Amino acid sequence: MTTAVCWREWDGEGLEHGAFRLDETGLMLEGVVAGTHEGGYGGHYLVRADAAFRTRDVRIAFVGGPALHLRADGEGGWRVAADGRPLPELDGCVDVDIRITPATNALPIRRLMLDVGESREISVAYIPLPDGEGGLAPRRVMQRYTRLDGLGRYLYEGLDSDFSAEIEVDAAGFVLDYPGVFRRLRRP
Repeated sequence: MTTAVCWREWDGEGLEHGAFRLDETGLMLEGVVAGTHEGGYGGHYLVRADAAFRTRDVRIAFVGGPALHLRADGEGGWRVAADGRPLPELDGCVDVDIRITPATNALPIRRLMLDVGESREISVAYIPLPDGEGGLAPRRVMQRYTRLDGLGRYLYEGLDSDFSAEIEVDAAGFVLDYPGVFRRLRRP
């Protein structure tokens, strides 16, 4: 099953087009983003997760900027794909969170399968926008997801940043509305 979605920045003009494929081997997330925040950026990402929705492969490239390709073992170990160098700073992270897209929220939502009212704290490999010197350094952050109801509402909390938002997802776990950050463009 392939799903195509478009998101818009909540308060900007940025757009994303994503195509997501789910089959017996797992979930693939792929998208192209043109963002207007923090000076503007363009990027492409490709994330592969296994059948248990554990991140296994992450590729991200910024237009005119850095690119990153990481591999994960699904148990919290991460490596640079090009040379196999381990990334101990990401130890324990099963999920990835790419700053430029809400697509990666689907991974922990699907993987955790929370009951209504249940919360879970997770370690995540967070990939920010490139830094001022053109570098792209993923880091380990803590997040909490709480399932608020049976209708697709979750409380997302960035425990390292004190950011939180009630997000609404569709039946497949993909964001519909992420107040203050992204909103899904509805099909007519």
